[in-house]
This record gives sequence, structure tokens and C-alpha cells, in this order.
Amino acid sequence: MSTHGASLIDVARAAGVSTATAGRALGGYGQVSDRTRERVLAAAAELGYRTNGLARSMVTGSTQTIGVVVTDVANPFFATALRGITDVTSPAGFEVLLANTGGTREAEQRAVTVMSEKRVDGMIVAAAQPGDGAHLKHAMDVGVPVVLLDRQVTGVPDADTITIDNEHAAAEAVAHLLELGHRRIGVITEAGDQLARVRSGSRRRGLFPSAVRLRGYVRALQAAGIEIDERLVAPARYERESAYDAMTSLLDSAVPPTAVLCTDNVLASGAYRAAQDRGLSMPADLSLVGFDDEPWTTLVRPELTIVEQPTYDLGARAGRQLLDRLAGSANRSPQHVQLKAKLVVRESTARYPASPQEDLAREERK
Repeated sequence: MSTHGASLIDVARAAGVSTATAGRALGGYGQVSDRTRERVLAAAAELGYRTNGLARSMVTGSTQTIGVVVTDVANPFFATALRGITDVTSPAGFEVLLANTGGTREAEQRAVTVMSEKRVDGMIVAAAQPGDGAHLKHAMDVGVPVVLLDRQVTGVPDADTITIDNEHAAAEAVAHLLELGHRRIGVITEAGDQLARVRSGSRRRGLFPSAVRLRGYVRALQAAGIEIDERLVAPARYERESAYDAMTSLLDSAVPPTAVLCTDNVLASGAYRAAQDRGLSMPADLSLVGFDDEPWTTLVRPELTIVEQPTYDLGARAGRQLLDRLAGSANRSPQHVQLKAKLVVRESTARYPASPQEDLAREERK
């Protein structure tokens, strides 16, 4: 079980123990006294012995690796969540295999298959298509525990989930705008084509976070007795340019919104630039709220009011949940944890109208 000269037999001979005892001491399994383990480790260090991880996994049944599958590793949201995962799992002795799917179901299926074949001990997955979890269920059926990150998935009822209460977060952001006197509140969202499904009140799995946030937007307006105006729901792809166009479309409408909610950070950046290019003064002409506390949101003027997600904690909780499963809680019922987001009020939102003078100035600018 070694390379680079020294063998397990050499270590056992130097430590004065059997080969089996040396293997247990170096592999961290079975019963070995502390004194014997120290002697074996000292002998291994002196001889420059390096364990063979593959051979050890055949004995222990563990490869000490976990798979992490995300849709876009370049997205700061997933990069921060990954840091939370590794900060928890690395001290426990696990290495992370990372797969980036680009948001496609096929790439995710390949990644899950490859990781299962490489015998990862478990997986943390941010699903590319929350409406289809057959491949994840198959992984669990063959003994690979799965923790779902950031979104629930249909067809995987036994998987643990670590998510953010996106519906409440969006509803709180809209409630903030309502309290400021805004009544025509627009939303820029990737889930614009799912408005009918969201309005139906469905609570089924299979929704992207953007759709759940749209549901929060709808719920808050309905609670305030405000009819949903479909013209204020602007669909956009997950691109700054698309969000720019969506904001421009809202501003060009016959009766434009006085406030806009963007359901993620990329959309918020595009919408912010569109408002600036239009020459609007925020928040005098328009109040704007985004998601995620990215560095740019405090570098611009006015600073952007945002919904701050506990992204690092999301990853850390997912890592701890997977370690808990691997430690022997396989028969426990699935755990569904929802973390709370926080509204951070800054300069881009204000009362409407802030004053009669500002209201008059707004009408003159139109």
C-alpha cells in the first residue's frame, strides 16, 4: 500500500507491529492503541512512507471525497457557498471534487454519474433543473447521500435540503417599498414566464429561487390589496444586458413603475446601469432593490438597497449536514433547513413622493 520506496511491510517492521496493525494505524480505522499508533506514525515519517488512498478506500469503504455540483462556479454566490462547504469539510479530512454544469441538465447528469463511479462519499448539488431529480435519486439509491443546495428538487424526497427563505425575503423587500408609499412596483426576474404558476399559489418543489422570489413579490402585493399588473413583471435572462433591456422596457411603459425589485445580483447590475443611462436620479425618480451584497453595491452612488443572503452559512450548513449523514445518521428522516435573508436598506430607496417639491420636479422631468 505504498509508493516511493518504503512499503507498509517496512513500516510495520520498523514499528515492531504486524502489517495489519500498521495498516489500521495509518488508515485510521479499527482498534489501535494510542501508543502503537504513535510508534507506527513515527516509523512511517522516518521512512517517508505515503499511503495509497485507493487501497485504503477498499478497506474502509470511504474515499474521503465529496462531490459538489453547481450551475456557475464564476457566480460569486456559488463561490462563497463553496468556501463555506470546504471550510467545514476540509478539517474533517474530506477533499472536494467540483463540477460546473453551466446550468444544463445533461452536464449535471454526467457529473453525478462520474462522481458516483469514482465513489465519492456524498454529494452537494445545486440542481440545474429543479423539476427533474431522477439522476439524483439514482445516486441515493446506490448509497451516495445527496444534500440539495439553494433549491429543492422534484423526485428526491429523501434528500436533505439547505435553502434560503426566498419567498419571505422578496416579500420583505416589496413590503419595504410599500411602506415607502410605492404602489407601482416592478420586478425584473428570470421567472417572468412562470407568473401564472406562481400566482396559483403552488407550493410544489421544482422552482428556481428566482420563481420563489417572484412568488414573494406576488404575495406581498396581494397582501396589500394591490392587483398584480403583468406589465410590471419584466422577464430577463441571467445576463446584465438582458436586465438592462428589461429595465428599459419598464421605464418606457405608459405608466412606469416608481420602484423596481431585481431578483438577483446580475439583474440588479444591469437594471442599475439602465436607470443611470436614462438619466434618472435614484431614489428621487426611481427606488431600486437588488439581491446579494456584492462589492459593487456599495461602490456605486447611491448605494444599492439589497437583500443580503447568508451565502457562506448556506454552504457551511450543507457541508455539516452531509458530514452528519456520513457519520451514521443515514436512517434519519430528511432534514429541510431554511436560512433567513436580511433586508439592508441603503440610499437607492426612498419615500414616494419624498416631498411635494420632489414630486413636482419629477413631473417636470417627465
